[in-house]
Amino acid sequence: MNVTAPASGHAAPASTHAPPKRSQTREYETIYILRSDVDAEAAQRVQSRVSDAIEREHGKLVKVEAWGRRRLAYPLRKHRRGVYVYLKYVGGGGLVAEVERNLKLQDAVIKFMTVQSADEVDVSALQIDPEETTLGKFELPPEDEKEESREKQLGLIDPGPDMPRPPRPMEEADDFDAPEGEAARAAGEREREREPEET
Repeated sequence: MNVTAPASGHAAPASTHAPPKRSQTREYETIYILRSDVDAEAAQRVQSRVSDAIEREHGKLVKVEAWGRRRLAYPLRKHRRGVYVYLKYVGGGGLVAEVERNLKLQDAVIKFMTVQSADEVDVSALQIDPEETTLGKFELPPEDEKEESREKQLGLIDPGPDMPRPPRPMEEADDFDAPEGEAARAAGEREREREPEET
């Protein structure tokens, strides 16, 4: 069955749909950690992939900083150190998901975290310095810090006379050092509390 519109001179009613809602532009900050043994080429590949993802999602990269190699708070994938990279960018809703998806696909990335730093950003008012949006020279000094043995980390090996010793644990008497007058008064009050009252 073929249905057609009546051939009258009336125009079709105007669409009652509201105009498309403009997506909000938000500001995000992402920090990702690369393996500590990463070279400059691999770091640049990760950064270019993230930059491409931001451009595909119609976002703008505002700032990129390489913070260098740092010790991790806890081991991640058997790594104790990592290379930190900071990104600041603006964009719409699906931008963060796309950036994080691209970071997950990179073997050199061991961890990342994104936070929203501003809710509504005027993109036309942003001043973006082109030098700040590139990773720049990515040179890391070789790791000269040798890994401590497990015994030394746990304090089972004597560090030697040149190394500072950890503070010794406090004894029970050291915990409550009160002036002598106060200690005597407190002892007297406790003694009085123990004696039964006679009437």
